[in-house]
Amino acid sequence: MSAMNMQQLINSMENTIKLQARASAEKRARRAEREQKEFEEKLMRAAASQMELDGLAAKKKGTDAAVRRDQLIGLMGGF
Repeated sequence: MSAMNMQQLINSMENTIKLQARASAEKRARRAEREQKEFEEKLMRAAASQMELDGLAAKKKGTDAAVRRDQLIGLMGGF
């Protein structure tokens, strides 16, 4: 094999390795982007759940306050 053919073979191998490395990097970047989106979606779902829980807790507190008020009024009316 001549020196020129050997150099062409080496250049071809280098290009193949570079293309494989670039493809791997692009694949990792796509995976990282997908994982980031999934994480953001989970955060949004968690925030929505927290808002729902906060709303239920506020409703419960309001109901409890109304019951206490009604009980107090009932006690005061008994005198």
